[in-house]
Amino acid sequence: MHAPDFAALLRSGLFKILILSAPVLGAALLAGLLAAIIQAVTAVQDQALSFVPKLAAVLLILALLGGWILGSLGDYTRQIFALIPSMAR
Repeated sequence: MHAPDFAALLRSGLFKILILSAPVLGAALLAGLLAAIIQAVTAVQDQALSFVPKLAAVLLILALLGGWILGSLGDYTRQIFALIPSMAR
């Protein structure tokens, strides 16, 4: 396997990571922003108020999209394993 092939493989892996982690990170960001707005409006400064909604949002997104994430990672893993014989040459 040549350097450009390896770079393309690495680029596709990083892109896959970005695509698969975006919904989870976006949900955590949105939940954190909403919790911060609620804290600012009500002047309640409890640490659990910012942590619990983020945790709930991340768990909800993982429950909804977990199958898609694992399926996509499985497809990518099979693709990488299929490339092993060509890398050994």
